[in-house]
Amino acid sequence: MPRMPWPFSSQRAPALSLALQGGGAHGAFTWGVIDALLERGMMMAAASGASAGAMNAVVLAHGLARGGADGARSALHDFWRAIADRVPPLWHTSGDPPRLAPAGHALIAWSRWLTPAQLNPLNLNLLRDVLGAQVDFERLRSTNGMALFISATEVARGRLRLIRRAGITIDAVLASACLPSLAHPVLIDGQPHWDGAFCANPALLPLVREVQADDLLLVTLSPLGEGALPTSADGIAERVRDIAFTAPFLREARCLAEMHADALKQRWPRFGADRRLARLRWHLIDADSALAKLPSNTRLVPDWGFLQRLRDAGRERVTRWMDESGDGACALGQKSSVDPLRVFGE
Repeated sequence: MPRMPWPFSSQRAPALSLALQGGGAHGAFTWGVIDALLERGMMMAAASGASAGAMNAVVLAHGLARGGADGARSALHDFWRAIADRVPPLWHTSGDPPRLAPAGHALIAWSRWLTPAQLNPLNLNLLRDVLGAQVDFERLRSTNGMALFISATEVARGRLRLIRRAGITIDAVLASACLPSLAHPVLIDGQPHWDGAFCANPALLPLVREVQADDLLLVTLSPLGEGALPTSADGIAERVRDIAFTAPFLREARCLAEMHADALKQRWPRFGADRRLARLRWHLIDADSALAKLPSNTRLVPDWGFLQRLRDAGRERVTRWMDESGDGACALGQKSSVDPLRVFGE
């Protein structure tokens, strides 16, 4: 497929830092966003991710190291296709959207009463198999390239563990995506870890403090708008889970937005952190229109047709985002395309 031109007067697109949320199979929407950006020649400076966002970030970096933008696009396609191919055939039924089959519903129900060690005593993990086959972790750690920040949660102390490119292993990525009710905790340096979204979904500050790119793009899978008050027991439990995985991100985004606003108020000259913050340009691509009406359990249904539809929705969202930035030209490299205080402030 020929590469689409980037709408800038200069020949080189600005470097971009990506903040990628987790969301299970819904992470295929993020795959589509990244695919469209790569197709348009975007330069990736860094990516921070949790859970499915961590997987997209790691596969992106692996593909870029292997074969540039085209290599990254192929790597993301192959990764998500491998996920779909490895899911047991009785786990879900195809459709639009696909649904969990009775076997899938039974496992979710049993997970409320049985531990992962009881449900899966052999600790079988299809994600480990797919990641091991799709990503060359040794090459990833030993080569230069985009900065990576992967979030995991230390079980013992309940705090964030941030893993950078030089320390990323298959266990680090599995830890970032470890749902406590369904998967064994993942050991890193002898310590058990759970899903990184509990503490950072994803971590934002490292993208500002440790990366020189001034354009920060947030790709969100959790809805940012107001939702209806749940009235059923299942609805309440689902909303509790959503809040648990979204609250750390919203808190960090609000803090960073307020720091950015304070830095802009400072008189010249600005130095150090104030200067870095003042230069920050915010961008947001949300999946609200693509995911809002989907049942929450579709996060656990990596049906290949469904994943492709989510990918296409992510690609289409990039096109709309560029159009929304004004006059058909994206604000990247020029100005923020979203007001962070309006989105994340009180």
